[in-house]
Amino acid sequence: MQAKQDPVVAAVLELFPGAYITEIIPHAEETAPMDFTPTNVSPTSFSDAFQALLDEAHQIHNMEQEPRDYLGGSRLGVECDRALAYEYFQVAKDPDRNFKGKILRIFDMGHDGEDRMAEYIRRAGFTLLTHRSDGQQFGFGVAPDPVTGKSRIAGHIDGILTDGPEYVGCTKMTYPCLWENKGLNDKGSKGCVKKGVKEEKPIYYAQMQIYMAYLGLGDNPGLFTALNRNTGDIHSELVPFDAQAAQQASDRGVRVIRADSPEDLPRIARESTDFRCKFCDYAARCWGAAEPQAAAPVPAPLFGAQPAAPVTAPAAPGTNWLKNANS
Repeated sequence: MQAKQDPVVAAVLELFPGAYITEIIPHAEETAPMDFTPTNVSPTSFSDAFQALLDEAHQIHNMEQEPRDYLGGSRLGVECDRALAYEYFQVAKDPDRNFKGKILRIFDMGHDGEDRMAEYIRRAGFTLLTHRSDGQQFGFGVAPDPVTGKSRIAGHIDGILTDGPEYVGCTKMTYPCLWENKGLNDKGSKGCVKKGVKEEKPIYYAQMQIYMAYLGLGDNPGLFTALNRNTGDIHSELVPFDAQAAQQASDRGVRVIRADSPEDLPRIARESTDFRCKFCDYAARCWGAAEPQAAAPVPAPLFGAQPAAPVTAPAAPGTNWLKNANS
């Protein structure tokens, strides 16, 4: 008795006489469709692994960079003398407090955004200088080391506006003036819009005051710009010269460079649970250290004896940056 032929096979043979068919794949309704998706593999595992690879390389590269051998003007707004001294003396941070890859990328975005903002400002008709004739950034250096002669307090600015529109809206512009730019997240950017840089970002505010003082740019308000990295919105404000704030920041720097060790300087807080210590990179070391034997004496300021009086820069106001430009 002839075996019953599969109807599909019969149909194929009728259309193609002589065809040789060894097997018919079962109908879709008879079995589940084939699934080629790898098992036990997360859809995001490659992305996570790739980012981890980049992060590791970025972190190693950052750790290999030569640390600053001076106290940066951008850091003189840090409230805690001891925390600032830990930075100046290049003390190792607490375990797991070194910058992660994500934070380093955020820093990079801020640096990249600076060039973009400079381009936007120039397109709008402003004359903006960001580098000296030798290609280096504008900056200052003071308090030379008695042995090496290198400046122990120094800073580099984003730029100087030397000319541009006479008015922006109803506000009269005056030149030359300092330009300082930051890239901020949504919270920080909106905080500056609502409260201003002085209250929202006091470290940036002190940074601008120090720069205006030492570069002789105190006659005209400095321009602060902040790019919101989330939305692309630009916040800007004119920041008048604040002699008292510049003096306080300068005095803090002098106390730090005159200390024999960070532990010679007082902490900002009385208790380790103070919220200001929560985010400090040296909190574990600091609170494990002994209290200073006595409060560090307040040294003579680097410039200006009266905090409320205009700070006297190394050159007449408005000229020191120009001398710097031709260095």
